[in-house]
Amino acid sequence: MGADRPTRVLIAEDEAIIRLDLKEMLEEEGYEVVGEAADGDAAVRLARERDPDLVILDIKMPGLDGISAAERLTGEDGCAVLILTAFSQADLVRRAADAGAMGYVVKPFQKSDLLPAIEVALARHAELVAVRREAADRSRQLEDRKLIDRAKGRLMDGRGMTEAEAFRYIQKRAMDERTPMRDIARSIIEGGDE
Repeated sequence: MGADRPTRVLIAEDEAIIRLDLKEMLEEEGYEVVGEAADGDAAVRLARERDPDLVILDIKMPGLDGISAAERLTGEDGCAVLILTAFSQADLVRRAADAGAMGYVVKPFQKSDLLPAIEVALARHAELVAVRREAADRSRQLEDRKLIDRAKGRLMDGRGMTEAEAFRYIQKRAMDERTPMRDIARSIIEGGDE
């Protein structure tokens, strides 16, 4: 999705003529169509193989339907999903959103309907990925902080250091050994530093 390569799209639609129209429309706009599928199972398989930025899924397909395919694809955090369907019932829209779809386009559609929906889906997905990464980073930071606090406690009890001295000891050792502070803390906790 960066400036160095076009946005990679996988199309999953059981009607060949719609797949062809979509492909032409997308390629005219500079998107790279990396695969086409006629059912949800093939869409999931191709998405795993070809790593698209976006998968466009029809809801009603043979085998695995588009909503079930969306659940599998969005659960893996790999790509944005846009649902394309002839059905606009509120329950389907809600199910698609619950499955992780980032957009919903109703057939028949025009390029002027599809392109903004694609861009919104890609932007929402990018935001979601960023939030998940930030949450993971914060969780890791919290775990690191807990490890370091436990190691400081062990140094304070075992060596009679103050909290500040224990922290400086861990910090200096980490710099000297070019090792993350969490690894030094883990070593202290496991008894390798007494």
